[in-house]
Amino acid sequence: MELFLTSLGALARIDVAIALLIGSVGGVIIGAIPGVGPAIAIAILLPATFALEPIVGLTLLLGIYGSSMYGGAIPAILVNAPGTAVNALTTYDGYPMTQRGEAARALSLAFGASFCGGIISIIALMSLSPVLAAVAPMFGSREIFLAALLGMVLVVVTHRGQALAAGALLCLGIFINTIGLESTRYTQRYTFDQAWLASGIDLIVVVLGLFALSQAFLLLVGEDEHNEPPALVGRIFDGLREVLRLPKIFVPSAGFGVIMGMIPGVGEFLAQFFSYSLARKTSGNGENFGKGAPEGLVASEAANNAVPAAAMIPLLALGIPGEALTAMMLAVFYVHNVIPGPQLFANDFDFILSLYLALIILNILAFGFLLGTTKWLTQVVRIPNRFLGMVILVLSFVGVFSLRNSIIDCAIAAAFGMFGLMLKRLNLPIVPIILGMVLGGIMEVKFRTSMARVETPLDFIERPVAQVLFAIIVFVLIAHFYALFRAKKSKDLSNDQAS
Repeated sequence: MELFLTSLGALARIDVAIALLIGSVGGVIIGAIPGVGPAIAIAILLPATFALEPIVGLTLLLGIYGSSMYGGAIPAILVNAPGTAVNALTTYDGYPMTQRGEAARALSLAFGASFCGGIISIIALMSLSPVLAAVAPMFGSREIFLAALLGMVLVVVTHRGQALAAGALLCLGIFINTIGLESTRYTQRYTFDQAWLASGIDLIVVVLGLFALSQAFLLLVGEDEHNEPPALVGRIFDGLREVLRLPKIFVPSAGFGVIMGMIPGVGEFLAQFFSYSLARKTSGNGENFGKGAPEGLVASEAANNAVPAAAMIPLLALGIPGEALTAMMLAVFYVHNVIPGPQLFANDFDFILSLYLALIILNILAFGFLLGTTKWLTQVVRIPNRFLGMVILVLSFVGVFSLRNSIIDCAIAAAFGMFGLMLKRLNLPIVPIILGMVLGGIMEVKFRTSMARVETPLDFIERPVAQVLFAIIVFVLIAHFYALFRAKKSKDLSNDQAS
């Protein structure tokens, strides 16, 4: 009880309360604007959070991360343009409901399902805390190295049809992280006697370039879209009550979100796919999925909003980010010399509990804000794309320059922005580059530490946790190559039958 009160007291400060409010409300608004999304907003805000205390900065970023998915449902349902990438599945049933004149009902269902999914995820996270606190000390340098390696493998294999490209971009991220002075012997790597490369390429510069500047360029070179939101007829307040009458839909969907959120490199898309498929089979209304089925809308929204809290588990317990947004949050930890991992659970559990409580408050604030302001928020879909692009461009360069007052950083960010634009135009993933930089750095440090105790390669997996992780890596690789073999075999068989 004392620990709970201490954690609650940390959130009662005025600066934390302001961060909670700005994060939750700002996340909803950012999510409701098509073309922006949480990754861009977090990338722009990241330099500013370095001046804040860890609990304040992380609360702000968590609010934008989680709340943006609430807001992303608004344009997805009203104008068939998802505010964030993870709301794409929401369009399948949300927009057909709008076409039937049920826009208000669709929005209220989406908000209610998101709220239920988020709360279930946080409860699961808090329930798992004693287990995590007991298991985390079993992870030494070798285990964390293997966990990071598993994260890399999962990032590659989950990009179905693009695994080779994802692997190449992951390796590019690892390479970028090696540029500059290495931390052990202070030898220069890939600097080519250029002084501006000696300090390396900053992760935040790359993040702002690949996510924010690339999106700004994309919006600036595109055409302005003239979206007109439909009139909302009906009550927004009834959605939560209707969602609660569908426990067979939202509870398993939130469960998928929790499980997929804990696995690095998987995230919302796979959680939505599984939850949507299960809901179609179990709802008794499967033939209407994709045509405006409320159950489909509830399943997709409950699943994607359950992921943010679950994604914090590998980050907090092992210091392993599962995707780009948690990788950005890891930078906030490192700047303040707060190292996520086993020691954080052992020594600063009140800080962990404060983050959990902040997540609950953020969901309540976002849900309450949406209930009262949805009719006004629908107007943000009218903002011209080119205006958005210019705003993102200016804020991104301000953020990059504020890091080290360096014009060179701005030039590097612009170069990565152009590269990110190319990747988006080619429909290639950007996230593997960021995870390569983050996980590559973790693996290098843990590998160096492990080598003091390793005499043969088998010493790396002499302990039970390391053996389990190694077995999972082998299983994932075998399953991936087997799936590729089966796909090729079936393609060859279909070609033979066609000829």
